Amino acid sequence: MIRVTFVQPNGDAYSYDAKVGDTLMDVALDNGVDGIIAHCGGGCTCCTCHTWLREPWTERLGPATGDEAELLDYALGRSERSRLACQIRLVESMDGLIVEVPSQQG
Repeated sequence: MIRVTFVQPNGDAYSYDAKVGDTLMDVALDNGVDGIIAHCGGGCTCCTCHTWLREPWTERLGPATGDEAELLDYALGRSERSRLACQIRLVESMDGLIVEVPSQQG
């Protein structure tokens, strides 16, 4: 198990235990994280699991690529820190991962 934290737009932070191998989206849905809707269920076809990585995670996980990068063009508030939670598969080295939930999802 690892620990991940979701920071809401108002600054409230909620941490959850997560299974290695799950996606960040799985953790959000399993714990009812506000703002992570995941309409497509992890198919990388919508932007409703859009998150912003906090440092140092932006550098450690790198930018979105391929289909994820193209899809993020439609995300409200896209930045260089933007990633889709469905595309982040959790590994042990991600223990302590912190992401922000944007105030609006696309």
